[in-house]
Amino acid sequence: MKELKIAIQKSGRLSEHSRRLLEECGIKFSNGAGVLKTTSTNFPVEILFLRDDDIPQYVEQGVADAGLVGENMVEEKGRDIKVVEKLGFARCRLSLAIPREEEFTGPDWFEGRKIATSYPSILSAYLKKNNIKAEIEEISGSVEIAPGIGLADAVCDIVSSGSTLLTNGLKEVITILKSQAVLVSNRNISEKKTRTLEKLLFRIRAVKNAKENKYILLNAPEKSVEKISEILPGMKSPTILPLMEKGWVSLHSVVREDDFWERIDMLKEAGAEGILVIPIEKMIK
Repeated sequence: MKELKIAIQKSGRLSEHSRRLLEECGIKFSNGAGVLKTTSTNFPVEILFLRDDDIPQYVEQGVADAGLVGENMVEEKGRDIKVVEKLGFARCRLSLAIPREEEFTGPDWFEGRKIATSYPSILSAYLKKNNIKAEIEEISGSVEIAPGIGLADAVCDIVSSGSTLLTNGLKEVITILKSQAVLVSNRNISEKKTRTLEKLLFRIRAVKNAKENKYILLNAPEKSVEKISEILPGMKSPTILPLMEKGWVSLHSVVREDDFWERIDMLKEAGAEGILVIPIEKMIK
């Protein structure tokens, strides 16, 4: 049977996350240094290790059927590929940054300036949309040093924590694009490979759901059950079990990671005790 070919970044920001995601999906494969492609021993998939900026092109051309790549690269390359799923990791932003000592007056600051970037297509579209005439200096790697060496007045680059910009005397002033890792696919893969991709997507979503939620167990007085049930709706409703101590019950439920601390405070106020929070390995809806 022909395997689904999926491309991931061979090294860099997305590489480790992508490999870990596949492993968390139960896909076993050789992960040695210098390996350019490998076949899973327990799932019909062949993994190609490529440069991230090549992945959109290879997926469009059918060299790979699918790929894990950043939204920023999908947008920059403009290839005719399908974004199947946003993956929730490797979050970053493409931003404009200027020397820290400069006073930023708004987008018009860039009028007539030279901007260094590895993302000329996205930057060009932004400048056109905002009627800004600026010169784009396309470079690859070490974009942030361009103003310091006199190559450009500003930069347009990927930002995660912002520490690299600070180290190079720059400050972030405008975010052009927010990005995260996405699963993309060729628009014309075979029916058989589509079924394999759907099986992979099912596993990915189970892993994503688990990371986005926490499993909570707690003890509470019976009189507080209704109020606590409103706080912890869970996937449908909390599981409620009687305790040996009269008038007390144990409630089990699931809460989203984003709501976790807010919910904990509300539970304590409602009379909950002995709250246990447990990571979820997989969550299938």
